[in-house]
Amino acid sequence: MKLVAGVATGAVALAAFGAALAPSFAQTGAAPAAFAACRACHTTNKGGKNGLGPNLYGIIGKPAASVPGVSYSAALKASKLKWDEKTLDAFLASPSKKVPGTRMPIGTPDPVKRAAIIAYLKAESAK
Repeated sequence: MKLVAGVATGAVALAAFGAALAPSFAQTGAAPAAFAACRACHTTNKGGKNGLGPNLYGIIGKPAASVPGVSYSAALKASKLKWDEKTLDAFLASPSKKVPGTRMPIGTPDPVKRAAIIAYLKAESAK
């Protein structure tokens, strides 16, 4: 049993070490892997087109359901949310829990991945 615990601990430490050495999106200019699912519906570049979801350039600080040209759910329109880091984190963790009735189908339960997505959105919006 001690061997299993030691191997598991070593694997976690190795994964953390590898993540620390991996170049960040700020260094490479590439979106984090966690954003791959988001890209199916969203763009992040300034002036980018809306997809099934809104363009996310400059989203932090904006009210929810405020990007022109997007067909938002009634639930998101009525939510009165403002996209700050805390609200985005909760929404990304479980969209339908934060806003029952939202059309966004994909959640990101991993807090590390959510943090990477939010940091990426902030960095993209600063360009």
